[in-house]
Amino acid sequence: MKKVVLLLVLASLFMGSALFAEDPSNIFGESGYYYFNYPIETIYTHSLGYLIVYRKNSNFMGRTFVPLEWFTGKSDKGEIVFLGSGTEWPSMTVYFRDGEFSHVRLRLRRHRAHESWAFAPSNLDLNRHFQDIEELVLQH
Repeated sequence: MKKVVLLLVLASLFMGSALFAEDPSNIFGESGYYYFNYPIETIYTHSLGYLIVYRKNSNFMGRTFVPLEWFTGKSDKGEIVFLGSGTEWPSMTVYFRDGEFSHVRLRLRRHRAHESWAFAPSNLDLNRHFQDIEELVLQH
């Protein structure tokens, strides 16, 4: 009797897993989206956008330039989500669809007094870095 019950349980588990198995032809789900999340070390404000210094892994930093126009108007390449007063650290989530850049979501502290915010040095000419940006360039 115990063997019959055990066989029935195993058979139902096997059949249930077969019903919910994913299609292996689309490993990213039906939407085709995937993302990478990076902690932000410092976000420098500039009149044309943000210079973001992010942590690539535990030992290395990267930087990228994100124009302000991505967050305003008709562009759907950027989104800013302001964090509350908790302990969550600012981050940058970069979304790709079918292998190409889709959009970026910045999770930032609302108050610019937070240690993650800084002003871009005025002695650096960063204007050229914010011109004609079509997609986010990440340092690997």
